[in-house]
Amino acid sequence: MSIKPRTKVPALSLQIVGGGQFDMAQSAPKTFALLVAYRGLHCPICKTYLRDLHHKLGEFEALGVEAIAVSTDTQERAERTKAEWEVEKLSIAYGLTIERARAWGLFISAGIKDGEPSLFVEPGLFLIRPDQTLYAASIQTVPFARPSFSDVLAAVKFVTEKDYPARGEA
Repeated sequence: MSIKPRTKVPALSLQIVGGGQFDMAQSAPKTFALLVAYRGLHCPICKTYLRDLHHKLGEFEALGVEAIAVSTDTQERAERTKAEWEVEKLSIAYGLTIERARAWGLFISAGIKDGEPSLFVEPGLFLIRPDQTLYAASIQTVPFARPSFSDVLAAVKFVTEKDYPARGEA
């Protein structure tokens, strides 16, 4: 199932590493929530990707974008992700269920190597307006060729300056 732009995103409530909870329904970013689904601790490409996001958090925040990374990892694995990947400023949520991931249109993979969970999500990136409607999404079946955060920053700048509407709803 995929979520159409300009429609409300599915409910999502997850615990965050270090305490607290992320609840999509309570999210109130100035311009967008940036929800980044990552494969988990086992993924070296995710490490590079989330470290890039971590380095650009200030730029996103200056544009009114609140970022959060989510995965199907357990609390222990998510805590290791935050510590070992050195992404201390990035909010990391854990415990995304396979059922909830499917509601968001994410693809699910079965583990094939040591260290991989039996099931986990493939990458996804969602820009969500403050009214909880989807603006844009990039959902992948493999860990490769994800949207660059520099491109996402440029897009957010353009969208907010030009009041560019969400597309793809037809």
